Amino acid sequence: MSDEPDHYFTANPASAAERRSLAVRLAGRDVEVEVASGIFSPGRLDLGTQVLLRTVPPLGDVLAARSAGSGAHVLDLGCGWGPVALTMALDAPDATVWAVDVNERALDLVRRNAERLGLTGVRAVTPDGVPDDVAFAALWSNPPIRVGKEALHEMLLRWLPRLAPGGVAHLVVQRNLGADSLQRWLVEHLEPVLPGAAVGRAASAKGFRVLEVTAPAG
Repeated sequence: MSDEPDHYFTANPASAAERRSLAVRLAGRDVEVEVASGIFSPGRLDLGTQVLLRTVPPLGDVLAARSAGSGAHVLDLGCGWGPVALTMALDAPDATVWAVDVNERALDLVRRNAERLGLTGVRAVTPDGVPDDVAFAALWSNPPIRVGKEALHEMLLRWLPRLAPGGVAHLVVQRNLGADSLQRWLVEHLEPVLPGAAVGRAASAKGFRVLEVTAPAG
């Protein structure tokens, strides 16, 4: 067994799970979820995610405006214990919500929390568990910046091109961890893989930027 500490992007955390309940407010509702050590922000709803969830419009309204309905697929990239995926599912219970993470403990928590809240549309899987033909009407993410630029860029170039025509991604990134440079990088590197995509800033608050990527309508 390694003596190195677990990171939230560790696939199988070696530390004891130390599960406990946490009361949070998601999609305007007070709910109780299960959290554990060895994942991202196990003790609270982290500030970046709070900023993201205050910025994005209610998913149900977004999908209704696009007439996406029950056939819509949406993505929480780097889901942790699931605050973003659960919010998506609470807002749009007829959508299929893909909660993606490499951390198996986090995925187990998302499944438990979705079941606890009666959210049957949540699919908590590793990256390879998402079918290749699925395109996303929305992608919300508090991405794992601390994996390093190369891994982060590879992840974004894998998933952002899977936006459906007119689909929108929102990414929350701490300003002092490179939000502005990431925005410039997206402008430069998305064009070859998602031609015509628009990259901008949807919000700035509490030291975080919310970056917005909109796929062309097709």
